[in-house]
Amino acid sequence: MPLHERDYFNQKPETRSMSLACPQCRHRDDYQVRWVRYTRKDRLPPGGDRGFYEKLRDYLYRVDDMVVCSRCRRRFEIPSHQTTIFL
Repeated sequence: MPLHERDYFNQKPETRSMSLACPQCRHRDDYQVRWVRYTRKDRLPPGGDRGFYEKLRDYLYRVDDMVVCSRCRRRFEIPSHQTTIFL
């Protein structure tokens, strides 16, 4: 029976500030972006692979894809080059 990611990691929501520029009005501001923090569990789950478990690292996964500009109120997409950050 295969194990899922939630068997190896604890999930916790988190909010971080990112400095982004609106592509329409070029206004740069700090926006609150939602992330999910995945931290490795302290024990190997029953039936888990020890080699796989030891290679796992904690990471952040970005939940929000769009933010609203604080000046022109238009929605714009967050650049997708940082959807996952390893800690």
